[in-house]
Amino acid sequence: MIPEAGPKSSPPETPERLVPLDVDVSAARAALADVPWEPGAPKPDPILIADHVVRRFGGLTAVDVDHVEVQRGVITALIGPNGAGKTTLFNLLTNFDTPDEGRRTFNGEVIDKVPAHRIANHGMVRTFQLTKALSKMTVIENMKLGATGQKGEKLWRSLLPFTWSAQEKEIEQRADALLVHFKMDHMRDEFAGTLSGGQRKLLEMARALMVEPEMVMLDEPMAGVNPALTQSLLGHVTGLRDQGMTVLFVEHDMDMVQEISDWVIVMAEGKIIAEGPPASIGQNQAVVDAYLGSSHDSALDLDQEL
Repeated sequence: MIPEAGPKSSPPETPERLVPLDVDVSAARAALADVPWEPGAPKPDPILIADHVVRRFGGLTAVDVDHVEVQRGVITALIGPNGAGKTTLFNLLTNFDTPDEGRRTFNGEVIDKVPAHRIANHGMVRTFQLTKALSKMTVIENMKLGATGQKGEKLWRSLLPFTWSAQEKEIEQRADALLVHFKMDHMRDEFAGTLSGGQRKLLEMARALMVEPEMVMLDEPMAGVNPALTQSLLGHVTGLRDQGMTVLFVEHDMDMVQEISDWVIVMAEGKIIAEGPPASIGQNQAVVDAYLGSSHDSALDLDQEL
């Protein structure tokens, strides 16, 4: 196994044109100041909306979300106790699972019928808690695989390289630029199976950007990552927002939630029970009850390990 690189003294610099988006990030964050701290609160410029989304497994209702909106151009954390339904909701929002009821809208377009493998074409990509790198392909091959709309994927075109070679070169250049940005260019020709857990997280995040998405969904990006790489990953997540992308992530690491999120959505027993800026969540009685039980009346310390 190849050792992970240690943390850098400063966050990674973001290239000027990795994923150029016309989003005023400062204005998007400032607009949250007027959003009420309540479940299902409407946002000034929502990119993703879920209405009356319900998912049942037999007699168990895993998700029962009346309404939730994700603000464009900011980092939103989705948190909650174990079994709250976070991952199930995440899968429903990205069409990796199908709700029994409800509607999901992305960029004003209903995406209920869009297959999971085509969601990326709409500008939404996701990563997984357990990384999905193709271990017997090299790092650069994994990166190139992430690009959409490749002409050479058509059977008849694959026999005519002159019809797709120029595009292939552009894709490889973009992949190399992202590997440099994520400081993985030295791993370019290594098999993905030789990477450590943290390096696979970086590869998956970099590969997601090959789609040039508007929204990135991260499922527990710090899971299985050693502390030496945590700060690097945090810098890359905030870099996504600084490029104008919207980020929604599921996370148990409350230090990370406090450090990088602009808005927090809290789930418990399948429902949205609270929303607000990170500093407000620990004072919310519904959140305290969900994490500690209704017998506790003190504020929740999000700096403690939960």
